[in-house]
Amino acid sequence: MPKIRLTKTELKKQKEDLKRFQRYLPLLVLKKKQLQLEIVKVHRAVSKEAERLGNLRNSVLRWVDVFAEKNFIQGLLSLGEVEIAPGNVAGVDIPVLVAAQIEEKAYDFMLTPLWVDEAVKAIKETLSIKVKLAVYHKQLDILKEELRIATQRVNLFEKVKIPASSENIRVIQIALGEVRTAEVVRGKIAKAKLEKRKALSAA
Repeated sequence: MPKIRLTKTELKKQKEDLKRFQRYLPLLVLKKKQLQLEIVKVHRAVSKEAERLGNLRNSVLRWVDVFAEKNFIQGLLSLGEVEIAPGNVAGVDIPVLVAAQIEEKAYDFMLTPLWVDEAVKAIKETLSIKVKLAVYHKQLDILKEELRIATQRVNLFEKVKIPASSENIRVIQIALGEVRTAEVVRGKIAKAKLEKRKALSAA
């Protein structure tokens, strides 16, 4: 820790620093809370989509054996353009899913079995859920990193900056107080000597 100067100028600087830290800390704490709430919210959205995906898979398992008959759905579906917009949470930029285009090739209803319609529908929904989950996981990565930084800053201000400034102010005030006391004592001694000289010269 660098040695502080025991001066009035340094005392003023330390007081200004302390005020700035105390003003900034609540904003950091607020940001930290907002990020924590948003992370919980995104986790809930992930759980909801994961549950949807699980339910979809379970429903497909009942008739998935028909895929073995002949691969009627090969190349029917593909993921097209995924539109992402910028979002903002507590001053943090995150990606937000706007739309995901799932491209479907036309197929002959007369030449394909009935289950193909259900398979196409299930695959569409699966792709849609997976895109949502990918975006949510990206959001979580960004938000967790920002939360880590915000937590570090809160700890820095609470445990280092504010205590250090408070201690510096205390040390400087004690030192300046001692200087003032010494000046008063020296003044009294000088005055007493002067009065003694006057008394001796008058005698």
